[in-house]
Amino acid sequence: MAKRQLHREDYSVGWVCALPIELAAARLMLDEEHRHLGQDPNDTNLYTLGRIGEHNVVIACLPAGQTGTNSAAVVAMQMRSAFPLIRFGLMVGIGGGVPSDEADIRLGDVVVSQPHKGHGGVVQYDFGKATPSGFERTGFLNMPPTILLNGIAKIRSNEFIGSSSLSEYLSKLGDAPAFKRDNAGPDVLYETSYKHAGGPTCGSCGKEMAVGRQPRRNQEAVVHYGTIASGSQVMRDGATRDKVSSEFGGVLCFEMEAAGLMNSFPCLVIRGICDYADSHKDKNWQPYAAGTAAAYTKEVLSVVPALGVSRIPTIDETINGRTGKRS
Repeated sequence: MAKRQLHREDYSVGWVCALPIELAAARLMLDEEHRHLGQDPNDTNLYTLGRIGEHNVVIACLPAGQTGTNSAAVVAMQMRSAFPLIRFGLMVGIGGGVPSDEADIRLGDVVVSQPHKGHGGVVQYDFGKATPSGFERTGFLNMPPTILLNGIAKIRSNEFIGSSSLSEYLSKLGDAPAFKRDNAGPDVLYETSYKHAGGPTCGSCGKEMAVGRQPRRNQEAVVHYGTIASGSQVMRDGATRDKVSSEFGGVLCFEMEAAGLMNSFPCLVIRGICDYADSHKDKNWQPYAAGTAAAYTKEVLSVVPALGVSRIPTIDETINGRTGKRS
């Protein structure tokens, strides 16, 4: 059947991802893919258009090799300009988890930005100024749109009564071998202070330095809600990871794009955990983690009614209202 072609004004949800594997996972979640629209010569984004449930969605990926907050901000700005009736954004992809006594985070789990302990859901941990007493972090990032926080509340209630749809949506990845959990390999967490022994894998790392954890009763991904730390560099040190986490009252995940979006592209940040933000990083879990994040995003859109979305301000109206500008 031929793909439908809609108008730019028909799209209300903007989905941003950083890596090709994340874009692939997002495309697999579409219930319907739409024909491309004409390209503005000033817009360098390439868009994937489609429908998820009741929502028409625009998906854009950062340019290859250009991850980070600045690149994410440019992609989101161009998306806002090209699709003026987008009401909210979704930043979806992979991240490095922060396991702790409070949060039993495993590879393949999902972390969702949610206000926690005075933070809006995302903190920019490396932004600030040097002072005589040390580094002082400055600035505040906005929390996700209220309609998405209401969606989280509905999903969490579904989780409590065993009616989550995450497994159903994850099954949509089943025909794509790259996203299979069995291909990801073992889930090993090493002691915080233990450094990677070298080489492309952890084959030489001491097995005695692995943290003993109780196996889960099933292999399903668990969803965690709280603070995501965003910065300009990849976090790859366990001691630094835990230090930054404690300074912000418990961080669940580290990533590199969200801080570039929160104040100019109101969005929910959803991350699948592909490593533990330490020196033992590798890419084995990236496909499955990208898939779990995309599946949760589909669940969010399944509980947020399109009629409710149509009644909230567009992103441009929201931003202009904050700054006092008029369209």
